[in-house]
Amino acid sequence: MIRINNKPLIVLILLLLPFVVSAEKLQHRDVLTLERAVAIAKERSPRAQTARYTLLRHYWNYRSYKAELLPALNLSGTALNYNQSTVDVRDANTGEVNYVKNNTLSNSATLSIDQNIPVIGGTLSIESYLSNLQQFDYGKNTFNTNPVSINYRQPLRTYNALNWDRKTAPKEFEQARRVYLETLQTIAMTTTSLFFTALAAQSAYEKAVQTYEDRKALFESSQRRLELLGTVSRSELLQLELSMLNAEMSVNSSKLTMESELFALNLYLGTAGFTEIELVAPFDVPTVLISEEMVLSKARENSSHSLELELKELASEEALAKAKSARGIQATLNANLGLSQTGSTFSEAYKNPEQRIVVGVAFSLPIYDWGLAKGKVMMAETDMAVTNTELEQSELEFVEDIHTKVARFNNQQRQCEISRRARLIAEERYAIVKGRFEGGNVTVTELNTAQDEYDQAVSRDISQLNTFWSSYYELQKLTLYNFMLGMDVSEDFDKIFNGEK
Repeated sequence: MIRINNKPLIVLILLLLPFVVSAEKLQHRDVLTLERAVAIAKERSPRAQTARYTLLRHYWNYRSYKAELLPALNLSGTALNYNQSTVDVRDANTGEVNYVKNNTLSNSATLSIDQNIPVIGGTLSIESYLSNLQQFDYGKNTFNTNPVSINYRQPLRTYNALNWDRKTAPKEFEQARRVYLETLQTIAMTTTSLFFTALAAQSAYEKAVQTYEDRKALFESSQRRLELLGTVSRSELLQLELSMLNAEMSVNSSKLTMESELFALNLYLGTAGFTEIELVAPFDVPTVLISEEMVLSKARENSSHSLELELKELASEEALAKAKSARGIQATLNANLGLSQTGSTFSEAYKNPEQRIVVGVAFSLPIYDWGLAKGKVMMAETDMAVTNTELEQSELEFVEDIHTKVARFNNQQRQCEISRRARLIAEERYAIVKGRFEGGNVTVTELNTAQDEYDQAVSRDISQLNTFWSSYYELQKLTLYNFMLGMDVSEDFDKIFNGEK
């Protein structure tokens, strides 16, 4: 065991211990930049997880649509269908109805391959059928087979839903992918807003602490000058003490505000357990000049807006086609070509099968419907005209919105430069006024004025940075294009669809 008998050394260690502990805590504080906050939000935030689940839902819906285009192998039938009852039987020669006992056991199975034909809306099936009927009262066992049967069903002049799905399903899936990328940019915008709100609160707290320390030092200095030299009036000393007390109150209130805003940021990021963070302001604003023509071109190429307009137009066309197909004669062609046979044994049921051909057209024709079908067509045509008008207006508003946002963003870079310069000027002026106050050349009122101007300049600087980055992510959402890297925004969708993210 080591013993230290040097009391001054022990006292020195005890005095330095709080600073060592404080430094250790500072090292363990998580430093958070805007870029890192956005990355965490896109990966871990509840909003990002919800967006991924929504995308997965669209993915499986698209997979289901594609499965409809592929052949389907199906097995259906009945098993151990026992029937003991009394049934009515009509004599074929006399027409007399007699009631006889029925005591049977039946089984059946159908194996089929079904293929939808989207272009014309038909369904082609290849089937193989086998049934067995045992009549216990007569000791008779019968097998009935259709070894091979080709069936085709073709609706004539009717609404072809699957063909319309071929037009809309790929666009809807692509729209879902783009909406997901746009949601990530929305997350970036929300993170930016929360980040700078917390940064402003952190800055206000740090300024409040610095102001309180300055006022406390100035008050103690002025108090000594009043006692020793008498160069400070009692009124000025009281005014300085009041300023110090107000600064202390500001420290307490700004600390609560900072902790509240940091918690809100952590909660959105999905990192609520990491409250001990220090935000770093992104003062180095990149020089990015964006042309309106490029933004408009990329927006039309990448954004979900263009696909949304296309899908609305297709939806109105589909509604009109559906209304027109429901008017007039409805007909369906059914054709069946195959082989069939019956026998008392399984093997006999497959010997020398006979050809079977069934072809027919089923139809229905409304004679008079009081204009119901015509009215539905007219409504669909009117809705289509309204949709086209809305699409044209939406496109004009989209272009105007891009014009406004591009102009605001390009102007914002200069605003950030001005606010940054104003902050440096206000900081330098406050330092000068503070030095002159210490020399007894300015009043407490002038010192407070310089302090207020400095605080306002810091607040404006952070606000302008917030506007710059929010505007940037807003343009990135509109275009799904990273202007700083010069490439489209992308995501590894395979990892999402495979459940790796």
